[in-house]
Amino acid sequence: MQEEGFSVWETGVSRGGNGSAGQAVADGAPDVPAQSCDLVTVPARQGLEAVDILRLRDGVGPVLHDGACDTLGFLVPAGTAAGWDVPGSACTQTSGRGLALGALCGEGAAAEPPVTGTGWLVPPEGAGAAATDPAVLREALGEAARTIEAVDRCQ
Repeated sequence: MQEEGFSVWETGVSRGGNGSAGQAVADGAPDVPAQSCDLVTVPARQGLEAVDILRLRDGVGPVLHDGACDTLGFLVPAGTAAGWDVPGSACTQTSGRGLALGALCGEGAAAEPPVTGTGWLVPPEGAGAAATDPAVLREALGEAARTIEAVDRCQ
């Protein structure tokens, strides 16, 4: 199954004992989540606004962009897909299907994007959290949509 240029994938095992999932490790980078994650995809314009909002306020987890830069994908905790209902976005359940993010994030090495044709907008080693909190993401996406609407009305 593919969603807006993203293949379905799963995060894997933690980097190994530097803290529990979602907590910062000694070097200030968050530990890679030990649990699987879902992927929220949004149009790039709204996603970029949301990333800025999240960076200023609550922190953002790893974010992917597709090769054409049309879509952004936010890692969110597993189970988010079951209740995700934000218009203009999709949340794909990835548990059990795909690549282990933990294997991509060796100590001192930059993580490679898990999907061919994608890149990191916010790589795991530069993220403020192991995954973006879905409630916080929902609020940021709503604010981003209102901002874009206001800008478009002024043009």
